[in-house]
Amino acid sequence: MTEETKMSQALVVLSGGQDSTTCLYWALDRFGAGQVEAVTFDYGQRHRIELDCAARIAAQAGTPQTVLPIDTFAVLGGNALTESGIAVQAGVDAQTRLPNTFVPGRNLIFLTFAAALAYQRGFRNVVTGVTQTDYSGYPDCRQAAIQALEQTLRLGMEYAITIHTPLMFKSKADTVRLARVLGALPALADTHTCYNGVQPPCGECPACRLRAQGFAEAGIIDPLIERFQHPAAPYS
Repeated sequence: MTEETKMSQALVVLSGGQDSTTCLYWALDRFGAGQVEAVTFDYGQRHRIELDCAARIAAQAGTPQTVLPIDTFAVLGGNALTESGIAVQAGVDAQTRLPNTFVPGRNLIFLTFAAALAYQRGFRNVVTGVTQTDYSGYPDCRQAAIQALEQTLRLGMEYAITIHTPLMFKSKADTVRLARVLGALPALADTHTCYNGVQPPCGECPACRLRAQGFAEAGIIDPLIERFQHPAAPYS
């Protein structure tokens, strides 16, 4: 494998959700089939159904996938995504001004491990679906945080890694439109967004509401909802 080929390969952080799936198809369009791999993190999330979704999405896209276990977040606890005893709430905490679904350090750790795996693969590109526009109040989704981490990883590994954030300044509606352009809408039928980890999605948690708003504003029927309303007729 030549150095030029390595530089044109990408590792996508694939959670099994709407944004990361759209980014997978963005990477396939940008770097080409056979040039993209996916990494998924099992961090003790209550919505573990997304792990199965990620596996199916990667398989359908013909993309090799690596699953990395990280149990530290579950041990740390203190948030609604890793503790089943904490109910997912709308709004933000009065003291921290952050949602109770915020997992401190999650995206920073994910991208660090992704960069380490990319290093081992000889890849120069990591793709993530974080977005500053509809970032749900998570500070580690902001461009400044990602740019700082990219520089830290480059210095710490002595490796020219680039973190791509194709959704950074897109609204959820923009992301839906992009998914349509990329041909990713059928794959979105198998994604999972609901923080409560149920299918059909609860429709009430902040993640479900944000997803529904995006599809409504884009004027496109959510293929995931269509799938459960008409289970015998796959989305096309």
